[in-house]
Amino acid sequence: MHIIIIGNGISGVTAARHIRKRASYKITIISAESAHFFSRTALMYIYMGHMRYEHTKPYADDFWKKNNIALRQETVTEIQHLQKAIVLQSGEQMAYDKLIIACGSSPRMPGIEGEDLPGVQGFYSLQDLEKMESSTRDIDSAVVVGAGLIGVELAEMLHTRNIAVTLLNRGKHYWDSVLPEDEGKMINTHLKSRHIQVHDNQTIEKISLNENGKKTVHAGNKGFAGDFIGLGIGVTPNIAWLKNAGIALDRGIVVNEYCETSVPDIYAIGDCAQFKNAPAIHRKNIEQVWYTGRMQGEVLARTITGNKTAYAPGPWFNSAKFFDIEYQTYGFIPVQESKDYKSIVWKDDVKEQLIRIVYQQETTEVVGFNLLGIRFRHEVCDQWLREKTTLQTVMKNLQKVVFQPEFEPDIVPKVIECYHQAFPDETIQLSQSGWFKKIFKSL
Repeated sequence: MHIIIIGNGISGVTAARHIRKRASYKITIISAESAHFFSRTALMYIYMGHMRYEHTKPYADDFWKKNNIALRQETVTEIQHLQKAIVLQSGEQMAYDKLIIACGSSPRMPGIEGEDLPGVQGFYSLQDLEKMESSTRDIDSAVVVGAGLIGVELAEMLHTRNIAVTLLNRGKHYWDSVLPEDEGKMINTHLKSRHIQVHDNQTIEKISLNENGKKTVHAGNKGFAGDFIGLGIGVTPNIAWLKNAGIALDRGIVVNEYCETSVPDIYAIGDCAQFKNAPAIHRKNIEQVWYTGRMQGEVLARTITGNKTAYAPGPWFNSAKFFDIEYQTYGFIPVQESKDYKSIVWKDDVKEQLIRIVYQQETTEVVGFNLLGIRFRHEVCDQWLREKTTLQTVMKNLQKVVFQPEFEPDIVPKVIECYHQAFPDETIQLSQSGWFKKIFKSL
């Protein structure tokens, strides 16, 4: 049995590792991006000087030979599913018994004039990092388009090299398609305190090249000039090369709950996979984050080695860092409240901390947590969401989930006060014993 894996990111490599644990099949991993697997989330730290490329590789280079996993640094140009073969850019044809496509994403481009100018780029791959290193050497200014996770990474990277950064955001506040207004405005303020020039409500129309070599991003009647233009408007599944492969495509490679494509013995996992049905409530069909790719790789390994297993990830989770503010999110966080979903929100604008607990209005079942500058314990949040825990029970057990450094003031009473403002007739007695056990009565 020969298994070919296209892509050496977290999903493809996890599949290879777990297949090897369970079987002695021949495994070949093919990637044009790099010779060895590396941590993609660490690319920004290479640019910032905190790490070197070799530090981002989780496994020693001889790991692959020891585990009998062949690596090829080449480009796959064609899949011939009737012949069960792939074709490399060199013209070489390779036969497979099972094929796993884990080819990741590509930076989303805005589709405007000037997006292909030198010094204008997205950020996703090792090659993008190399281009950025070259384009930002000895420059003074940059414009970053897009206020999401990639946009803020680009802004922080450039800022560490003392490059003046202008951040253009299409929404009314930072990442307003994902973050509610309180969170978005807190991040806006934080970015401005780090000397990032943030401009909201900006829709870019084109990018032009000036006589002095600077680029200008045009938005309405405004122009924002910079030596470098970073496009941080997201990523899209890397599927353009598959349009003639005979595999069902939509926004990504369409798969079922077993990561099977429309063609027998061909699977897709990671950023490029699009599930026919969302894998769990309040989750999306395409989820382009590290841990979901890892989970899909492990699940698919079980299926390929004879234990057919559906991908069932449970409640949504993600984490990030906006300069100095840590961010955690669990479950479902609507951008705006509605008649069905309400929130308990506590925030401290001075310390840049926020807790949002979202609950279903009719049942008071808690459906999501948003956290800025505060950490909750992952296993507790996950359990509460899986068990459909009520808001009252969560509040009574709040001490169990808040991860607070020693000697920091206890924030739980402040969150309880916010709860009482919404439920003035309720009395909350914390269930956890200790010196901080208190009874909070209605205000």
